[in-house]
Amino acid sequence: MTRMAVALTLALLAAPMMLPPAQAQQATDGERLFRTRCGTCHTIEPGQNRVGPSLAGVIGRTAGTLEGARYSPALRQSGIIWSSETIDEYLANPRQLVPGTTMTVGLRAAEERAAVIAYLNGRMAAP
Repeated sequence: MTRMAVALTLALLAAPMMLPPAQAQQATDGERLFRTRCGTCHTIEPGQNRVGPSLAGVIGRTAGTLEGARYSPALRQSGIIWSSETIDEYLANPRQLVPGTTMTVGLRAAEERAAVIAYLNGRMAAP
């Protein structure tokens, strides 16, 4: 066997070990989904509100409280504290969780919601 063949064989054997864990893949999928489904109205940059509020640091924040962001009275009065669970429920059907919210876009697929939430959680941990 030539050196090239040995190197190629070792690379192919090592490739599965170099794949990102499922969570990292989910966050990558979440970033793509965030950009395509959420990014028109929201950003993850602190202090940069769009039609919807910045989602930087959203986990643990009380709904409707980010200074400078526009909120419906219903969301401001909801008392929701954003967690992975409440974001999942909201994304599944925003108007069911908060009747009167102005957010109309939802993610019906549980895997898509989980991926976006993993992305948001990953962004919280980023420096």
